[in-house]
Amino acid sequence: MMNYLFTYFKDKVDILNKVDWNGWMHTPGMPPVKPQYDTTMADACIALCQKWVKAKEEDLAGFSGADVKALSSHQVIEFLSLLLQEEPLPLAHVKRMQEVYDLNAVKNSEIRFRWLRLCVRSHWEEAVAMAMQMATEQGRMKFTRPLFREVYTWEKHRELAVQTFLETRSAMHPVTAMLVAKDLKVDQTQSTGL
Repeated sequence: MMNYLFTYFKDKVDILNKVDWNGWMHTPGMPPVKPQYDTTMADACIALCQKWVKAKEEDLAGFSGADVKALSSHQVIEFLSLLLQEEPLPLAHVKRMQEVYDLNAVKNSEIRFRWLRLCVRSHWEEAVAMAMQMATEQGRMKFTRPLFREVYTWEKHRELAVQTFLETRSAMHPVTAMLVAKDLKVDQTQSTGL
């Protein structure tokens, strides 16, 4: 490999001779040079997440649609993912987030999925029906299982999660249905109501 590299880059041999090949190829651990990454986009997500996490109720008026206006959809996904790693937000926070960001209207499944999980965790009643709708309509296990689990975790709506699953499992992919049944502790022989 080294011979090929030196042969291919004949005009760069002086530069190639300056490389610590032993350090790069044979030394355990991290490479000898740590690359510098631009974290500007991630930093914006982290900062907005922390602003919400640390906000008191009297701080909620300080949030506006401008907070997410400049963010890409990938950044909004990251922002919501970071919030899901934190303790559930107070319900007033989630309602304010909807008021200023209008996330209920977002059609992007990755954003909607995280948003609905966040809402259910914060015990927002209105989000339960939307979460069950997404869990049963779009068909992807990566969304279906976590949404069912999220609603099932909220004891008040546990029976709704089970009932919704029983009514819709025949339309699910068999593997998805089997795993959701396991998550919801539903006996595989339990009637589907058909």
